[in-house]
Amino acid sequence: MHWKTLLLLLLYSNAQASMCHRWSRAVLFPAAHRPKRSSSLPLNPVLQTSLEEVELLFEFLLAELEISPDLQISIKDEELASLRKASDFRTVCNNVIPKSIPDIRRLSASLSSHPGILKKEDFERTVLTLAYAAYRTALSHGYQKDIWAQSLVSLFQALRHDLMRSSQPGVPP
Repeated sequence: MHWKTLLLLLLYSNAQASMCHRWSRAVLFPAAHRPKRSSSLPLNPVLQTSLEEVELLFEFLLAELEISPDLQISIKDEELASLRKASDFRTVCNNVIPKSIPDIRRLSASLSSHPGILKKEDFERTVLTLAYAAYRTALSHGYQKDIWAQSLVSLFQALRHDLMRSSQPGVPP
C-alpha cells in the first residue's frame, strides 16, 4: 500500500510540474496563445526559425516602419511587406506584443521573476516590445517621454539579464 501512495504522489507532482510549465508559457505573452475567434491569425506565431529568418527580421526592423494612430505597425517597403514572413511580423507586432505602459510594465515584472532563460519566441517578442518602446520614447515629450524611457530601460535590463544567464554554463532553459 505504501508504494501505491508513493507512486500516486509522484504522478501528482509530475502532473503539477507539467501544468505549471504549460501555463508558464502564456504568462509573458498571453495574446500569442489565445487569438481572437473572428481572426485567421496563427496560434503562437514565431518569426525566427532559421538564420535566414533572423536576418529577415533584422531587415524588417531596419526598414522604415509605420505606426498608425490606432497603433497598427506596418512595413513601408512594399517588397518586404509582400513577403509571407512580413505577415507573421505584422501579426506579432499588432496582436501579440504589449503596447501600453501598464502592459509593458507587467511584462517587465514577469520577466524579472522569470526562472531560467527565455524561450526563443519570448526573447524575440521582448526584443520587438523593446523596439516599440524605443520608438514611442523617441516620439514622446515631457513626462510621457520619461515613462516610456523607464519602460525601455526595464525591458533592456530584463533582456540583458536573460543573455547573461544564458551565457552561463549549466543554466536550465
